[in-house]
Amino acid sequence: MSRRPSRIERRNARFQQWQALLTNRTKRSRSGEMVIQGVRPLTQALAHGIEIRTLLSDGRENPSRWARELLENPPAPVVELAPELMAELGEKEEGSPELLAVAALPSDDLARLDPGPDGVVVVFDRPTGPGNIGALARSVDALGGRGLIVTGHAADPWDPAAIRASTGSIFAVPVLRAPSHREVLEWVEQRRAAGEPWRVLGLDEAGGHELDDEDLTGPTLLVVGNETVGMSAGWREASDVIAEIPMTGSASSLNASVAGSLALYEIARQRRGR
Repeated sequence: MSRRPSRIERRNARFQQWQALLTNRTKRSRSGEMVIQGVRPLTQALAHGIEIRTLLSDGRENPSRWARELLENPPAPVVELAPELMAELGEKEEGSPELLAVAALPSDDLARLDPGPDGVVVVFDRPTGPGNIGALARSVDALGGRGLIVTGHAADPWDPAAIRASTGSIFAVPVLRAPSHREVLEWVEQRRAAGEPWRVLGLDEAGGHELDDEDLTGPTLLVVGNETVGMSAGWREASDVIAEIPMTGSASSLNASVAGSLALYEIARQRRGR
């Protein structure tokens, strides 16, 4: 890919298509593409095999070493954008990013999950905030989770806000979308039929069972509910146990991504001590 990059100086149809990927979920779904902003998210995407379709550059004369190395051996055709157009796509208040990427959305096929015989997979049921999805993906990556499934009518994990909040971890673990609990439970039943004793653990602020009293050392599907109303009735019914995280003070509940992170830490703690 040594040919000279094309250059876009003004807003044209191609630029407008990329711009729509920032805010229009329908356009992302139809095109199967997203915009990746930031050094770490782009680095993580490349490291974990995300398909880059176009690498966008601001064409500066003295790029950083990171940008220079990518431009010398680019993963996709390079398009140079005028700095003001790069700033718009990068959603930066000051200055333009050196590089951005237009990338393919990963598949939502549950076969992408490979948790092993005693892994942990997290479900985020009907989240409304893309930032919470990204934050939970970051915790899944940091605390040993093997995948994140977003179920139901939910925010989009490929929204730029989710990608930024994850600091790129959203590319380091499989992140998938499922229409409802049913598809995920079919996957669980297949694992159980193969002899793996998967347990569905729901989180709720009034679960009746304290989280650290539960044995979390086996294969676990951890279900985190919507930020306001919690788990759906389907997930409540499917849960083998519903556990709570003990709280003191005046807070009525924990942020959903924080609750999921604490549960992941407790799972990891128990497994270190077994």
